Amino acid sequence: MLKLLTHLKRYAGWMLPAFALLFGQAMAELALPDYMSSLVSQGVAVGDMGYVLQKGAVMLLIALASAVCAILVGLLAARIGSGVARDLRGQVFDKVTSFSNPEFDRFSVSSLITRSTNDITQIQMFCTVMIRLVFYAPIMGVGGILRAQAKSSNMPGMTATIAVSILVMLFLIGTLMAIVIPRFKKAQKLLDRLNLVSRERLSGLLVIRAFGTEGYEEERFDNANQDLTKNHLFVNRTISLMMPVMTMVMNGVSLAVVWIASLTASNIADVGNMMAFMQYAIQIIMSFMMIALVFVILPRASVSANRICEILESPVDIKNPEKPQVLDLHKPCPVTFDHVSFRYPGAPGDVLTDISFTANPGEITAFIGSTGSGKTTLISLIPRLYDVSEGKVTIGGTDVRNLNLHHLHELISFVPQTGVLFSGTIQSNIRYGAPDISQEQVEKAAAVAQATEFIQEKPKGYEDPVAQGGSNVSGGQKQRLSIARALAKQAPVLIFDDSFSALDFKTDAALRRALAQETKGRTTLIVAQRVSTIMNADQIIVLEDGKIVGKGTHKELLKTCKVYEEIARSQLSEEEIAQ
Repeated sequence: MLKLLTHLKRYAGWMLPAFALLFGQAMAELALPDYMSSLVSQGVAVGDMGYVLQKGAVMLLIALASAVCAILVGLLAARIGSGVARDLRGQVFDKVTSFSNPEFDRFSVSSLITRSTNDITQIQMFCTVMIRLVFYAPIMGVGGILRAQAKSSNMPGMTATIAVSILVMLFLIGTLMAIVIPRFKKAQKLLDRLNLVSRERLSGLLVIRAFGTEGYEEERFDNANQDLTKNHLFVNRTISLMMPVMTMVMNGVSLAVVWIASLTASNIADVGNMMAFMQYAIQIIMSFMMIALVFVILPRASVSANRICEILESPVDIKNPEKPQVLDLHKPCPVTFDHVSFRYPGAPGDVLTDISFTANPGEITAFIGSTGSGKTTLISLIPRLYDVSEGKVTIGGTDVRNLNLHHLHELISFVPQTGVLFSGTIQSNIRYGAPDISQEQVEKAAAVAQATEFIQEKPKGYEDPVAQGGSNVSGGQKQRLSIARALAKQAPVLIFDDSFSALDFKTDAALRRALAQETKGRTTLIVAQRVSTIMNADQIIVLEDGKIVGKGTHKELLKTCKVYEEIARSQLSEEEIAQ
């Protein structure tokens, strides 16, 4: 929790007026029992109604001032709490967007969602309660003890009653904390698990239905839900015991005060002091009840704060260089791998070993190999989704580690294996990487990607809406729009990571012909599973177990690379191979 305060310095100036208002509210409430004592001792004793009305009017004004202070403190607390939550969500979002793939490997998506929603809500609740109670309760408690001690001078035994009640309250709070803190720590992990199961079920709904595993998934969800429910029920039942026990202590103190006063009071003044003492005793116990409430909220907020700090203070593996170099975005940029090796963090061995090649502008360099051979990992090193373990990757002769990440990504148009679309329109998705391009350029990119036909069939054409995740378009349409988006950016380096897999052979062939004209002067790298997609590539690199086992054109590799020949013969007829 203390670490998190360093991220909230901007609200330090708001605490002083809140503290001043709370102090005023506490002083007003502490003054009321004194007025009540004097009212009983002097006004009622002598039957002076003028005195009673005068003191009553003053008490009314004090109560009104206390209410105004409470309202203003509530407004300040709500504003600070919501502001803290807003700032933390912004900081978490900025931090997460700076994460590279290694950081996403450390934090699951479901956990990140929980941390940026539920955990921050817990911190917001604690900030609001802290301002309204943490400052207020000690003032009331200390002030009540001092005032009560002054009123009990003529009635021995009163102070002992307060002392015993305080010890009982401290024992209850300590016991409560020891029981619930471990459960609070467990609660957030259980919530992570529940979010994980829910997310997997929603995202994999079609697969679940196809395999008829609804019952199994319902059982998984029920188990996760029951674990979280049992944990919350235990905590809430334990906390629910606190209020009746503390109420019993408060009523017991009131009875003890009346009993002691009945034995020692000798005049009407002592009766007034007794009533004031009883009010102070109630205020003291109430202050401890407020502190107990804070201690109930604190453990969970502390756990949440630590989880937020884990994100905010997590080191980013891939950083911008101190003195970045700059390349011309409009000049051709060859891509070179110079004896590159790579292993995932914590992995026992290399995924890629001694990879060396150059992809020249105006040429198409293709990668093929069996599943798990390292094709996607290899091209992920170009935009620095991961950093190389050995060797270097250069663009335009410059090591990618010497380029600002934003500038590096401006040099690259990347189409991932799974097409990703954003909610909006077809046009906004194509313009995503280049919002200032003309309508003519949008239409040209769509034409090259073979998307014009299905776009024109839409009721609103390029302004037709795209649902979240592109759920209202087919897999092939999603891939074509992803390709159009990459082409519209006009970056000097184009990367296609198995981006033609959802296309039929006719569309694939038409796209490759159009792409050959569009990519002149640009460095194009294509990862593919189908030999037909890359037969006409200027350079084909064959990967096997993270190593290059073949490099050349289609015809050259048929003669020199056994692995490529096996892949080709498994996909093509003898006539197609001979072409």
